[in-house]
Amino acid sequence: MAALMVSISGIRGVVGESLTPAVIEKYVLAFGKYLNGGTVIVGGDSRTSGAFIRDLVKGHLQASGCRVIDIGIATTPTVEMEILHHRAAGGIAVTASHNPPQWNGLKFMNSDGRFLAPDIATQVYSDGDRGLHNLQTWENIGSVQADEKAHRRHIEAILGLSYLDVEALKKRRFKVVVDCVNGAGGLIIPELLNELGCEAIVLNGEANGRFAHTPEPLPENLGELIAGVQETGADIGFAVDPDVDRCAIIDNTGTPIGEEYTLAATVKFILSKQLGAVVVNMSTSRASEDIAKYYNCPFYRTKVGEINVAEKMKTAEAIIGGEGNGGVILPELHLGRDAPVAVALLLQQLLEYGDGMHDLWQSLPQYKIVKDKISIEGIDPDKVIDAMADRHSDKMINLLDGLKIDTEQTWVHMRKSNTEPILRIMAEAPTEEEAKNLAESYKQEIQELAKKL
Repeated sequence: MAALMVSISGIRGVVGESLTPAVIEKYVLAFGKYLNGGTVIVGGDSRTSGAFIRDLVKGHLQASGCRVIDIGIATTPTVEMEILHHRAAGGIAVTASHNPPQWNGLKFMNSDGRFLAPDIATQVYSDGDRGLHNLQTWENIGSVQADEKAHRRHIEAILGLSYLDVEALKKRRFKVVVDCVNGAGGLIIPELLNELGCEAIVLNGEANGRFAHTPEPLPENLGELIAGVQETGADIGFAVDPDVDRCAIIDNTGTPIGEEYTLAATVKFILSKQLGAVVVNMSTSRASEDIAKYYNCPFYRTKVGEINVAEKMKTAEAIIGGEGNGGVILPELHLGRDAPVAVALLLQQLLEYGDGMHDLWQSLPQYKIVKDKISIEGIDPDKVIDAMADRHSDKMINLLDGLKIDTEQTWVHMRKSNTEPILRIMAEAPTEEEAKNLAESYKQEIQELAKKL
């Protein structure tokens, strides 16, 4: 049975196994205690388990005296923005992000529209594990009200961004194929594309939670989108994950350019308009770093995790940032990963570039990144990382988040996942063959080492 994953990214597990009503109850009641009766936004992706989990979430928040605003099936960035709109005390997105349909989870957010800071998240989880709550008597039970305008407000906020020339985009009329994987994206991406004047060809647009393919927007899962771009002669293809905080690109030749280049292209576009600090995580491609250096802008790396990047972006007053999994964070909109804003910015960049997406991609610093993983159920991942650090202590290592080993041309990063019982291995090099060989060599070393632990 898959273990319940509890991290700064929230909690997630397999419905009916590790994620049960009892688990949902204890953590939502603890979060309700933290909110102290405040207003809370509740939304979530389209998973078939989402409806009953949202009902459980709303009920336990009511029992804690909270005023619940239910926005229904919604993207995670929409939940984040609605917290700010309603000046709420917090929010919960019911989602397991890119995990398969048997999974679901809860992403907890604070009054600033960001995920809980690590120390607050730790306290909430601890309170949940100890059964602490703030249940109210009958006269102080909370309320629930629906708000059906959340997606529209999100779209309008994007259309109002200073970086966009909406009228010029409408005149250009890009042909776009988008794969919404039957997630929450079907309720916002096609409408946004329509507002930007695009001829939108929508794949898997019904938000029914019955994902048409493995929902993580990786090249191996995007065959239908690739074919759609090639067959229609589209200018670009976009793929999003079920809760729509990640965006991957297929260029006009039908080539998947990789999620890393969603962020790198966006960084290039924003810095060409305005100079400022850039923040990414430890596993993000050097392409974004090279671009920041070209513009002589401050560049920072953090631990993996949206909240870690967002916290540093706030303190550094960064103007763009995110994670290399296709997660773009634009502070002008809000401090959270947002696939709809990535779509809009990339279309504007493509408009101004004046050539195809393939050429735009090739104009960026070129690296190949390989992402692999090893199951570590039953093994202490920290012991594996410590042992690997000892073995490679003669190299340039960084222990901020797992173990990262840098050379002049390459890097490899090993860290335990925040969301799955796996050890992630990421390697980057000038060529794909070099990156694969690098990742494979460390993977084999970890496998041999794990047998001895």
